Amino acid sequence: MTLLSDQADAVRALVESADPAAVWAVGGPDGPHAGSGTADEAHDVAGLTAVLALWPAVGTLVDEGALRLHTPLTAYGDEAAAGTPAGTTAHHLLTRPGGTAALTRLVEHLSGSTLAELAAVRVWKPLGMTRTRLADGTLRAPVADLALFLGHLLHPSDPSDPSEPSGPSGGGDGGDPVGPGPLTRAWTAESLRIRTGELTPARGLLWHPAPHGVWTHHAPTDPGPAVWISPRHGRWAVLLPAARGPLRTTFREAVFTPDAPLRSSGPGRIPRA
Repeated sequence: MTLLSDQADAVRALVESADPAAVWAVGGPDGPHAGSGTADEAHDVAGLTAVLALWPAVGTLVDEGALRLHTPLTAYGDEAAAGTPAGTTAHHLLTRPGGTAALTRLVEHLSGSTLAELAAVRVWKPLGMTRTRLADGTLRAPVADLALFLGHLLHPSDPSDPSEPSGPSGGGDGGDPVGPGPLTRAWTAESLRIRTGELTPARGLLWHPAPHGVWTHHAPTDPGPAVWISPRHGRWAVLLPAARGPLRTTFREAVFTPDAPLRSSGPGRIPRA
């Protein structure tokens, strides 16, 4: 057994001993490398709505010039700025706790669509995330769709090179990537860096820094879903815990140990329904 499959087995053993009912996956831009559960079974991931729906929706508006992060919300109308302190900007809402409600209202005001509609049309459908749904305030998605989203973040599109492939094939089932994806390299890079100066806690744009060049977003409750992304490692991870405990931290440490790529052969891959 190789060192690489040993690491995958070690992560699997860690999760099974700490939280046997947890669902997890680890992969790269080419898809999942190891994991548990069934890839196509939809899970409640409402704790990730901000990063799976709101953050990419904001990115598409920024990229098309409809939203500027440092422009006061009042520039977009009284409705866009309702309930926020004078001088508030989208950057404030993206980097401070409690800004998602106002940011959602801003996005819906600028786009003329609900967040669910905007994310589905601009992000999920282009990526092939056909089973992801946001309804009645609850986001549901299978691990297979989360893998498509996080894998895209490791290889976002470059508008200056329209021939660059970064989106999935039409079926969203792991075929050869074709065409540009919905999120640009500029938006991803701007989001995955410290945007709060010397203020603590340090934050990116709705993403939080973690050790070893890793960025995370997780539900505020425990247990709650969590995702990690590391352009430095070329790796992403998902954890959907079922029990309270320190698994988030130990899982992250096991997956993102420096210079230890994670890949498991056949049996370690996520089974599909």
